[in-house]
Amino acid sequence: MEELKQSEQNKPCANCGAELKYKPGSQQLACGYCGYEEFIEQAKSSFEELELQHYLKAVGDNAYTETIDLLHCKNCGANQHIEENFKSLQCVYCSEPLIREDIEKEGWILPSAVVPFQLDAKKAGSIFKKWVGGIWFAPNKLKRAALDPESIHGLYVPHWTFDANMTADYQGQRGEYYYVTQTYKTKNGTKTRQVRKTRWHPASGRVNGFVDDILINASEKKQREIPTSVSFWNLKELQPFTSKYLAGFVTEKYTISLKEGHHQSFKKAKEIAYQWIRRDIGGDTQQIHHADIKLSDEKFKHVLLPIYISSYTYNGKEYRFYVNGQTGKISSSRPYSFWKIFFLVLFIVIIIALFAFFAQ
Repeated sequence: MEELKQSEQNKPCANCGAELKYKPGSQQLACGYCGYEEFIEQAKSSFEELELQHYLKAVGDNAYTETIDLLHCKNCGANQHIEENFKSLQCVYCSEPLIREDIEKEGWILPSAVVPFQLDAKKAGSIFKKWVGGIWFAPNKLKRAALDPESIHGLYVPHWTFDANMTADYQGQRGEYYYVTQTYKTKNGTKTRQVRKTRWHPASGRVNGFVDDILINASEKKQREIPTSVSFWNLKELQPFTSKYLAGFVTEKYTISLKEGHHQSFKKAKEIAYQWIRRDIGGDTQQIHHADIKLSDEKFKHVLLPIYISSYTYNGKEYRFYVNGQTGKISSSRPYSFWKIFFLVLFIVIIIALFAFFAQ
């Protein structure tokens, strides 16, 4: 895996010396001043998946293979890596000012792969602007936020992915539906109806298979949790990690440890195992009394996934919108303008009063 070196990430333009930044949707670095472009050299091999037990046992929870410079937001707790020449020194989640002198070096497990941004900030802004234009009673401040390109930040969000061979021995029951005719009395006489019942049969067996890319958000916190509706990325487009993809964007460090991420992944693996078991039992319905689930050959990756974020405050409350940097899917919380609603209601009342007046 490639080391995250500041000199590589802030590579200067060969023509004018300005900082080259990753051009979303391409395999190139581009200069925003003179238009010079440079191809990102692709790795000769695919990205590396690491042996989970080695990191958990031999190296430990806080294992890392490199250090990065991080700024910690004192307001919401986000840990963000921001380049030396990055224009905005504000938290991408809450817009709290960040102080460059507060930079600390921290260790992390170097990413194995990254889904590069496919949309640039201008496209993300147009998606947000279109969404704002389609909602009713939006405050003017929200509309101004949609027009401000400086308020939109591209962020690489850290995730863990886990792979494993899974085996589950189970005991349960297979249910098969059958119907009986039931007679019942009504005011108009006697009627019949079909009543469904279940005939149960004991079932046991073993299911096994490969569980691929269980995805765990490694920076999940309730106060800044990315909505589920935009948290779907095509992991088939993962590229071997190179720091060049990070140029021009903010990168967040994971706050959920590898150990905790593995614990969460087992819960998802259990859900998958139960789906396999129910399919194996068959019938119309199933009951699972016991399942002995075992994972082997476990591997993991630290991956970075793209999202655009903008935050704004209205009447003392913070709102955020998110645009998936790969798919363009948008999710946003929104305020309502009290005065716009008030004047609309007042206008309707006046119209009704005028109709009533002329009708008389």
